[in-house]
Amino acid sequence: MNTASPLIRFRMVMSCFIVGLLISGLTAFPLLIELKLLAQLMGVGTAESAEGYTGITFWILTVRHGLEHTYALYPWIAYGTDWLAFAHCVIALFFVGPLMCPLTSRPTLYAGIAACAAVIPLALICVAIRDIPLYWRFIDCSFGVFGVIPLLYCLRLIRQMEAQAAA
Repeated sequence: MNTASPLIRFRMVMSCFIVGLLISGLTAFPLLIELKLLAQLMGVGTAESAEGYTGITFWILTVRHGLEHTYALYPWIAYGTDWLAFAHCVIALFFVGPLMCPLTSRPTLYAGIAACAAVIPLALICVAIRDIPLYWRFIDCSFGVFGVIPLLYCLRLIRQMEAQAAA
């Protein structure tokens, strides 16, 4: 049995959600550095191409190679992922209000739930158009699935706080 009050649990979960959004956003800045590091950790850091590899190794090397060539010729293309990172950080700011004042936060939580739900069709439709491997689509979908869990839990905690206030 959890002895922490619903308010404390709400704030802990919401804080984790905000930190998750910030981390997700900030990792969009150094994509090429991250892919080089990941390839190194996978033992294929010196591979010149993805040829001869399969599965996730093939995909990581393909993306790394694509970013290396794209950034060499068109470094400004990374500006798109800079805005993606910035957007995640801005979205995280919208959840500071619920963190501070949970009982008035339902609209923000509902908007977050809708955004999490929208991740799934985006990942299943748009990524198919871009020829992304099936397993990567599921990884992208997981952001919506795992993102909605803390938001739904926070809604439940709001109902508990309201019940306590009414009692």
